[in-house]
Amino acid sequence: MSAGNTVVARNVRLLREQRGLSLAELARQAGLAKQTLSKLEQGTGNPTVDTLFSIAEALGVPVTRLVAEREQVMTVQRGDEVVWRQHGGYESRSLDHVYGSGVIENYLVRIGGERQGRPGQPGAVPASEPHPVGTLEHLYVISGRVRVGPADGPVELSAGDFVRYPGDRPHVYESLDGESLVHIVVSVPRVQPGTGGTNVARTHGGGQG
Repeated sequence: MSAGNTVVARNVRLLREQRGLSLAELARQAGLAKQTLSKLEQGTGNPTVDTLFSIAEALGVPVTRLVAEREQVMTVQRGDEVVWRQHGGYESRSLDHVYGSGVIENYLVRIGGERQGRPGQPGAVPASEPHPVGTLEHLYVISGRVRVGPADGPVELSAGDFVRYPGDRPHVYESLDGESLVHIVVSVPRVQPGTGGTNVARTHGGGQG
């Protein structure tokens, strides 16, 4: 089994389960034989480019989500580079999409300053423990400057910037300039039958993390 096949197998299975699709249903939507998809998810298949694009379209994701290591899936939007779209009497800016079923949590988080015992000074929140497998965090900076994201590869952001990163790895939140205010949306996949899980602890509001 090649490393590439292992990555594709893991990503396809995770994305399919997040959407609550059976193997047969995803195969139907992608126009593939169930056996073909089954072999792919086991890492024993050798999918063509056309097969990968068909699966990606059925899952509603770019094909890069199938072939890239999940740890590398981090998206950054800089506030001064985005496009605002006109809709009659208002303008909108698309940040991201959340797929599948599960728990969607919304938080406003203040980082730094007096809350870290250092009035008026930058500060860091202790590294957050990994959330359930497949969790994504979508973070928008309302004010201040921050360093956030995976503990082994955080990114620096300013007001108006946006980032999405895996929440199932240790991750950090650090204010670089006094107190910063961020909006975080956490998408936690539903617990799959047979995993032994019965609920999902809150990630930033008194539960885990």
